[in-house]
Amino acid sequence: MTVYRPAIDPDAISALDVHVHVEQDDAGCLSLSQDLMDASAAYFRSSDNRVPTVEDLAARYRAAGMAAVVFTIDAATATGHPALSSEDIAARCAEHADVLIPFGSVDPHRGTAAVEQARRLVLESGVRGFKFHPSLQAFSPDDTRFYPLWEELQSLGVPALFHTGQNGIGAGLPGGAGIKLRYSQPLLLDDVAADFPHLTVILAHPSVPWQGEAISMATHKSNVHIDLSGWSPKYFPPELVRAIGGQLRKKVLFGSDYPLISPERWIEDFRTLGVKESVLPGVLKDNALTLLDLVNGE
Repeated sequence: MTVYRPAIDPDAISALDVHVHVEQDDAGCLSLSQDLMDASAAYFRSSDNRVPTVEDLAARYRAAGMAAVVFTIDAATATGHPALSSEDIAARCAEHADVLIPFGSVDPHRGTAAVEQARRLVLESGVRGFKFHPSLQAFSPDDTRFYPLWEELQSLGVPALFHTGQNGIGAGLPGGAGIKLRYSQPLLLDDVAADFPHLTVILAHPSVPWQGEAISMATHKSNVHIDLSGWSPKYFPPELVRAIGGQLRKKVLFGSDYPLISPERWIEDFRTLGVKESVLPGVLKDNALTLLDLVNGE
């Protein structure tokens, strides 16, 4: 298996999108069941390819002059749907290391096996971080049963990106397809950030209806950051817009949530917020390059 080694040239990209989903592998297997795919596409009114492969994403972001952090979500225990292979995603990203950065995903319910897989993904496959979705994976991240996993990620020196707030997956279905929003309350991650102070925690999305919690956490803890994906910026809560242009300008990261929102639409809408031009380079790529240790393309 080819091991991923980053080859991002910071000067060659206009933006680094830190939140992009691989939704299909080369065998045609999907990351979620078809009903959940359809519900999220309807919720976001997606118009682009809803089920991109790694190769699709590489071609799309290369053509746009951008780079992207890409991942799947391993929610096999909670959903019964087999996960796409993070190992395979990382190997395929190695063929497109100029534009793609792989994050891994492990199922926290697998306990020691998840910890061991996470370690292999970093040391043997070269993944640069991990994506978790507490609501879809049906776990509370502050439960100490999962602390060995956070300890391992802290030891490996890689960030953990957590879905927070409202959830488009299952939206509009009876019972939301059984997906519980409370697992994605940002404050559940405050214990994690406090107990693992050298673990970089990224709160994904505007955390509606708990936006104030996310801003407070990112203000209070140096190891907490916010990615701005999943919403068109024109719908951002006013308190988030103020924080982006103010005290959190070095701690917020551009993310689109592609294929649900296109990066071009996100950037176009972000430019209408009135945020100072001097803040834009940090949000669009510099903050993420620093966080991921890619300032020198390494």
